[in-house]
Formats: sequence, structure tokens, C-alpha cells
Amino acid sequence: MPYHMRRSEKEITEWTAIEEIIRKGKYLTLSLARDNEPYGVALNYGYARDERALYFHCAPDGLKSEFIRRNNTACASIIEDNGYQLGLCEHKYRSVVMRGKIEIVQTDDAKIHGLEVMLDHLEDNPDIKKQTMPSEAELYKVAIWKMTIDECSGKQMINV
Repeated sequence: MPYHMRRSEKEITEWTAIEEIIRKGKYLTLSLARDNEPYGVALNYGYARDERALYFHCAPDGLKSEFIRRNNTACASIIEDNGYQLGLCEHKYRSVVMRGKIEIVQTDDAKIHGLEVMLDHLEDNPDIKKQTMPSEAELYKVAIWKMTIDECSGKQMINV
């Protein structure tokens, strides 16, 4: 059963507002676990709206990859920081918490798609996009992971 937010007046219930936070964000905190060991890491990402999925990249081998291979269930959070409110002891923000499954992208075409999603999300300069995209021969050097969003909730400080 999904968790119900205790302070319902802070809950963001409209998907358009939640999606705006995801689209505007540039990095997220990814939380993983293997056995009884937690792991959290900040990553940049790309959002594929039509797939309701996040893409991110990492080295084919490494701690993050090891955690994902052992347990592909993940939680990610994105924060839109609108500043601490001096004299009020409050922070103006909006945040999203997402849960889902992560899968490794297998084919070269799917890797290119994931990289394009990331570059479209993060980069406005088309020249940088072209320069950054690896050649087909270099694709083996990068792992592309796709997190399909199964659950999503949003929260905001609205009293400021």
C-alpha cells in the first residue's frame, strides 16, 4: 500500500507539476541497496516523457553497477531548491520521489537513444551534443541504465 503523506497540504497531486520538476531538474539522488547495504549517489539524468523513464550512464563496472545488478529496485529524488527563507526558519522547495526498476540498456541503438535522451534533457547546444556522442565503436565503454518510474510523489513548501 502506498505511503500517504502526513501533511497533505504539501503534497503535489497533479502529474503536470510533478513532471515539471522532473523536466527542469538536472541531477537526482539515486538510492540503491544490495543485501542489507545502502548506497546513494548523485547523478545527472535524462527524462523520456513518452516512456515515463529516466536514463543515466555509468562505467560498465563499478560499485553503482554492482548494486544495480544485485537489486534493480531503486528510489530517486529530485529537489527544486528555491532557497532558505531567512527569519522564517523554512525552506522553499519542491521535490519528487520516484520508485521503479532499473534495467541495463543492451543494444547499441538503445544506448544511443538513452544518450540522446540525456543530452536532449541536459544540453541546449547541438554542437556539444554531436561532440559528446560516442562512436559505435566506443559504446562498449559506457553503460546506459533505464529506470522506469512505477510510483511517484511530490511535495512542496507552499506557506512561503
